[in-house]
Amino acid sequence: MTIQVSPSSIANLLDKDEDLTGLLAQVTTQKAASWLEGLRQGAADGVRHANIPTTREEEWRFTDLSGLRKVEFQLGKQIPTDISAFALPEAANSRLVFVNGVYAPELSAIDLPQGVVVGNLTALSAEVQENVSKYLAKAEGAQEVFTALNTAGLADVAVVLVRKNVVVETPIHLLFVAVAGEEATISQPRCLVVAESGSQVTLVEEYRNRRGAEGGVYFTNAVTEIWVAENAEVSHTRVEREGGEAFHIGKTAIAQARDSRYTCNAISFGGKLSRHNLEVLQTGEQTETTLNGLTMIFGNQLADTHSAIALNHPYGKSEQLHKCIVGDRAHAVFNGKVFVPKPAQLTNAAQLNRNLLLSSKARVDTKPQLEITADNVKCAHGATVSQLEDDEIFYLQSRGIDENAARNLLINAFAAEIINKIPVASLRQSLLTTVNSLKSSNDK
Repeated sequence: MTIQVSPSSIANLLDKDEDLTGLLAQVTTQKAASWLEGLRQGAADGVRHANIPTTREEEWRFTDLSGLRKVEFQLGKQIPTDISAFALPEAANSRLVFVNGVYAPELSAIDLPQGVVVGNLTALSAEVQENVSKYLAKAEGAQEVFTALNTAGLADVAVVLVRKNVVVETPIHLLFVAVAGEEATISQPRCLVVAESGSQVTLVEEYRNRRGAEGGVYFTNAVTEIWVAENAEVSHTRVEREGGEAFHIGKTAIAQARDSRYTCNAISFGGKLSRHNLEVLQTGEQTETTLNGLTMIFGNQLADTHSAIALNHPYGKSEQLHKCIVGDRAHAVFNGKVFVPKPAQLTNAAQLNRNLLLSSKARVDTKPQLEITADNVKCAHGATVSQLEDDEIFYLQSRGIDENAARNLLINAFAAEIINKIPVASLRQSLLTTVNSLKSSNDK
């Protein structure tokens, strides 16, 4: 079983999408190393014959990209900025920073032990680049239109390479900062993570906006590929806190070898429109996959999470819990697929989507899916949509807590179940503070 991609990835020779062609023309102006040209050209050819997805396609029927079409984007450039507010104390010597998609060495700080390679692709040795070439753009689903657009403009990559049996004690922070200007900009961050056999690493992949919620219009088209070798372990936290007028489309593709363990904590707070495609491919037996997600949106935001877990081998275990908190007129989308074909006997897979609506006009569309042909498995899935319970609020009021504080306490508890799973203490605190600030803004 391979990861299925949307029809927008299939070449359409009859029509030419002028908006997509315009984006392609912008992102391919950057120069790249000669060995990347083949990858770039192949991806560009696919993009030229593809289209920006529409709501007529099943995978995109709740996410309207017509607003993206209306904006003329220019390629983002590096702008001097201050990232002190975004720095994690735990990653003071393991931080890689890109501003508008361009590597910022003056903001980065890398001092890690032998056996760990962290850096931007163009600055790495020829030996490491050769190693990277075996993995870059090799993940399943590479023909999906936005993934291909990212590859077509590939000029630099945030690379994390952990050698065999190396345990990285400190978290590695990959920080991507958007600095919006008067013109609408596009940036295409790219991450490649390779955890060799027996290694362990903790990653924080974070997308921030330097000008805050009032920043201008921009488009972040991000792709992250993670290769987890035999008996390796990767803890991955992905945080999206883009500006209020931003478009964010992200792809995370994971390949898990035998006996490997992968955990993803995906947090989505920002963006006018955001979409995260999370795809896990099991390439060996007895893997463990844990996916935790939290989406919290207000106003007219739209946040879409599409996940797919392909469990192709026996004895695999996967657990997924995705939560959405939706207020005002915001719209959350969740579509989670778990594939369990016949070879994947004795698989244990569980998936749950829980949604909390804070307004009568808030909306959620949820579609958890299990596709099972194996006959000796333990699998379950489900979804709930609810509002704050009056009896719970009344109970807290009876204990001397006012109604507004009671509501906030319940919302905090709902969000904290996901946030508390993040292994970096300062990031946990920062996200809990953001939850409180978002609620406060909504209350006003």
